[in-house]
Amino acid sequence: MSDLEPGDVVEIGTARGRVYAQVTHDHPSYPSVVRVLEGHFDARPDDLSALVSGESRFTAMIPLESALTRLGREFEKVGSYDVPPAISRFPTFRMPIRDKVGQIVYWWLWDGQGLSYETDLDDAQSKLPLREVMTAKRFGELLDGEGG
Repeated sequence: MSDLEPGDVVEIGTARGRVYAQVTHDHPSYPSVVRVLEGHFDARPDDLSALVSGESRFTAMIPLESALTRLGREFEKVGSYDVPPAISRFPTFRMPIRDKVGQIVYWWLWDGQGLSYETDLDDAQSKLPLREVMTAKRFGELLDGEGG
């Protein structure tokens, strides 16, 4: 169980500098939704609220504290800020549905409550996060700027 709540911002140490993540949403059946903010920093920015109001590098469902502990990363809660209005609604996630040979036949789109589907994703839908609980290893790779 996480002590982090929506709005909380966590500073995470990486080889490339400090990275910041914000918990944006809770769901009763999944880990928290977390957005990782743009940039790597040598020192904590003076105005974290400006950083929080900016863009996200990526979004994931992940038990943040346990994943960071598993990765051996230093981390610290550094504040709590309002989730920006543009992303205040629970995000939509995409999930591929495959046939017997592994080809994607359609996509489920999940908004935290219900499912819809699309046979072909438009550009915006293609950028939606995957509906999965991200592994600590993959989260670490994305934090470090690999494969993202």
